[in-house]
Amino acid sequence: MASVASTYARAFADVVFSAHLDANRAVAGLREIARLLAESADLRRVWENPAVPADQKRRLLDAIVQREGIDKPVRNLVAVLIDHRRVQFLPRIIEQLEKELDARMGFAEAQISSARELSEAEKRALEVEIEKTTGKKVRARYVLDPSLLGGAMVRVGSTIYDGSVKGQLEKIREAMSS
Repeated sequence: MASVASTYARAFADVVFSAHLDANRAVAGLREIARLLAESADLRRVWENPAVPADQKRRLLDAIVQREGIDKPVRNLVAVLIDHRRVQFLPRIIEQLEKELDARMGFAEAQISSARELSEAEKRALEVEIEKTTGKKVRARYVLDPSLLGGAMVRVGSTIYDGSVKGQLEKIREAMSS
């Protein structure tokens, strides 16, 4: 079903760029609707039930959109998902949309694992190095991993940059065993 999610995500990314929408606000609106949907079995039952008339589903959506202050293009996407009985794909669509928007805006997502909490200066220095290496702006996510012993491991897409003590020890062990 990844193709369903990516199809809707690409189409909505087109809307975001052609209408000059605030991408962060659009994603936040979608996340809010996904959160409400995840928390309410009643809402899911109504939106996924083919016996409930479409106009009734849209009125419920409109009430949520108005209450939460969600933009009309976001509302329209969710209405299309409801009409085509694809609302269950909303979380995956959001994931794909974020990746699509990042790619179009020249961002790379980096997961940075370190043995200890990094200072703001260390985080910024790492991000600058990653930006130089990838040629893209970086959105960094930091994770603590005490098993690294020291240093850091950076994952950008499928590429891993291992500057950890654990990684260096493994390289030495491999060299010694061969």
